[in-house]
Amino acid sequence: MVEVMAMREGQIDAMAAYLVEGLIERGAINAKAEPAALIACVVELMSENFETEAQIEAEADKMAEELARKDTRTDVTRLRTMIRQRLADKKGFTL
Repeated sequence: MVEVMAMREGQIDAMAAYLVEGLIERGAINAKAEPAALIACVVELMSENFETEAQIEAEADKMAEELARKDTRTDVTRLRTMIRQRLADKKGFTL
């Protein structure tokens, strides 16, 4: 089974703050809202992204294991990777 690195809330908050503050400092974005509000939006997006990735991983693991039971000659790792990619494509999600 492939392990997805679980991000803790604190880590996501820190990454989001680093990203937003860095973009503002470099002048890459002209913030029309308070930095705290922008950070909150980025945190929400990142959290949703990690959750979607975890769901895809779990579904791919389950499907690969079921198919591997039917044919023991199956390369489970390769099968899981292909299933993950197809599931992500279906959801319009980039891995």
